[in-house]
Amino acid sequence: MIIYDLKCRDGHKFEGWFKDRGAFDEQRLQQLIACPVCGNTETVLIPSSVVVRGRANSSAAITTQNGEPPLKLLRELQEYIHKNFDNVGDKFAEVALRIHHGEEDSRNIRGTATGSEEETLREEGVQFIKMPLPKFDG
Repeated sequence: MIIYDLKCRDGHKFEGWFKDRGAFDEQRLQQLIACPVCGNTETVLIPSSVVVRGRANSSAAITTQNGEPPLKLLRELQEYIHKNFDNVGDKFAEVALRIHHGEEDSRNIRGTATGSEEETLREEGVQFIKMPLPKFDG
């Protein structure tokens, strides 16, 4: 799995997870990669904040700019989301629209939505971010 840092034509930065560079290139050509903020499919690769240390260094570990292993940061992000966002499951679009229209109190939610539900949310002006979160053992 390769994680690329991407930017859409409107300047929004986001990550994309791909099997390999060929999968990224193919999906980009078919306009299957869409910005999670605005839905724009015109994307470019941008420099990543991840540093890979080679054999010349004492470690072959991958770290972020602040020295933390990416896996640790992903775990912390996932824990934060699970603790601070209500899981509304497959009712995400429905609940997000009710919050957006003032029919429910504003709160952080997480869940899933279909492509058509995502499009409806964009049309209604509901801001959301798609985040594929890895499943960790244990």
